[in-house]
Amino acid sequence: MATESGRALSGKHAVITGGGRGIGAAIAAALAGQGAKLTLMGRSLGQLEERAAALRAVGGESCEVQCEAVDVADEASVVAAFASAARRLGPVAVLVNNAGQAGSAPFLRTDRALWQQMLDVNLTGTYLATRAALPDMLAAGWGRIINVASTAGEKGYPYVSAYCAAKHGVIGMTRALALEVAHKHVTVNAVCPGYTDTDIVRDAIANIREKTGRSEAEALAELAKHNPQGRLVRPEEVANAVLWLCLPGSEAITGQAISVSGGEVM
Repeated sequence: MATESGRALSGKHAVITGGGRGIGAAIAAALAGQGAKLTLMGRSLGQLEERAAALRAVGGESCEVQCEAVDVADEASVVAAFASAARRLGPVAVLVNNAGQAGSAPFLRTDRALWQQMLDVNLTGTYLATRAALPDMLAAGWGRIINVASTAGEKGYPYVSAYCAAKHGVIGMTRALALEVAHKHVTVNAVCPGYTDTDIVRDAIANIREKTGRSEAEALAELAKHNPQGRLVRPEEVANAVLWLCLPGSEAITGQAISVSGGEVM
């Protein structure tokens, strides 16, 4: 059911971690287009403010967007950021856990520091943000939590064992929490992009070039070959999946890991 303004998310406060660029920026644009009030969270306040200004330029005065600097792996930082966000834009109705990092190394060169960093940012960060937002949703009797995982949460890739472990954990947490809150009108889902045209993938391409001497086109082809469509996923395609999970008509979708990967995972 649409709201009076004709936009399904009007009046709802959505928090997007990692909202300053790439997939997070695309999700912010999609949710703003349906009238959501936005809090963009990330480590770089300047980058977030640039994204917020771009959203306001498109949406005009009706676009309510604020920014919060946060380290999702730090509990005190997360608690403070969510408290500040709620004071200014109201209780959180939609949470998109998009913040993440991807570090690569052969397994025997994956030291404890890299292992812990991948778990802290990708898994613990998702846990902390969810714990901060969920009480608002339970109190309201409505909420949407979407965890941007990865096909790395559904299958394995070589040289990213820590990242795969963290993203598998995100999907496990998604399924468990979905069952806990199913009767509370709160849905919890994971969206799992394949290799997507973002800074993380551009960094991976640069890494392949450095280590193998391949050209940029060859490095890109190495990643794109995982996708049966032979290309990188576009951030907007991931954002469309996230938006759908927030809109009326998706109420029965919960506990799912939805692959956005051109058929790489079925």
